[in-house]
Amino acid sequence: MVKKVEAVYDGYEIGPIRPPSEARSLLLRLTRNCPWNRCKFCYLYKNKKFSVRPVEHVLQDIDQIKKWTDELSRSQGQIPSLALEQSRDDYAFYMAQEWYASGMKSVFLQDANSLIIKPEKMVEILQYLRKNFPSIERITTYGRSQTLAKISDENMAALAAAGLNRIHVGMETGSTRILELIKKGVDKEGHIIAGQKVKRAGIELSEYFMPGIGGKEYSHENAAETADALNQINPDFIRIRTFAMRQRIELFEDYQNGVFTRTNDIDMVKELLYVIKHLEGVTSYLISDHMINLLQEVEGKFPEDKERMIQIIEKFLALDTKEQNIFRIGRRTGRMFYLNDLYDPFKRKQVEKIMETHNINESNIDEICDEIIKRFV
Repeated sequence: MVKKVEAVYDGYEIGPIRPPSEARSLLLRLTRNCPWNRCKFCYLYKNKKFSVRPVEHVLQDIDQIKKWTDELSRSQGQIPSLALEQSRDDYAFYMAQEWYASGMKSVFLQDANSLIIKPEKMVEILQYLRKNFPSIERITTYGRSQTLAKISDENMAALAAAGLNRIHVGMETGSTRILELIKKGVDKEGHIIAGQKVKRAGIELSEYFMPGIGGKEYSHENAAETADALNQINPDFIRIRTFAMRQRIELFEDYQNGVFTRTNDIDMVKELLYVIKHLEGVTSYLISDHMINLLQEVEGKFPEDKERMIQIIEKFLALDTKEQNIFRIGRRTGRMFYLNDLYDPFKRKQVEKIMETHNINESNIDEICDEIIKRFV
């Protein structure tokens, strides 16, 4: 009989990604990479093997953070003398230092789908976190709908009771046809079942919508089916993630082969407008918290802020093409943030100079905006 070799703890680990809302969170890695890893719009984990870290290693990570935050507390936030003796590659110390400075209020569990681990193991980790850090107010993670749908209501409630507060789900779209085309590994009904299950457990739910993911061919379907799915789920948060085309994603080949035709900023803003107009009976908070979104000021609570958000989008769409293009370049180059920045003489002059210098016009603006966006994804 071959004896199983136990994995050796190799120090604190940090995964490659987190939501923008988790910028001040402790990053705790439970799994490495993505167990699905087939989505045609994502390259982050391609050619990387998925694995689950041993619970004992995760608990050791927590012990490392506990040691350093205690040291920082004793030294009143100054770098403790013990840290000077540590390797410059001691991720635990630097993670603890950042987290301590932020108040130690939130934790994000990495990587792409940490809820794939057995519920009892997740509960053990959650309880250990809460025991060591009573200051924690929120523990968050990513979760795939396909995985969430398989978790029993009883186990989901146990996760909530152990302290899991929020789950981020990449819905991308509510269209089953588009979900199949992009190899998301779940259909519309699966998204709805998973979302409703999370909500029943009392865990906050963030659903991500990706305008443009269906190309021009399925633009209306993307918006209509997504609005319908969101109405049935009523997530706590709806987060906008504009689709960004890159040559290294599989979906690029579909665009080359004519399966999809690329949408531009205007098309994607229209999709967002449709979704907002057709969200009914929800109490979600819509957030546009990524810099690749054109209209980041479109944010608010349903139903009270619905009309205000609609007005912002309609104001942009009512602009003539020249004004829209100035704003698009202004946003993409970081010179403008709000629509009213169009009427700031200094900002406007900067953008017009950029457009003149680089010969940006209606014939090439879509391509140029795409190239700029690629730098941020």
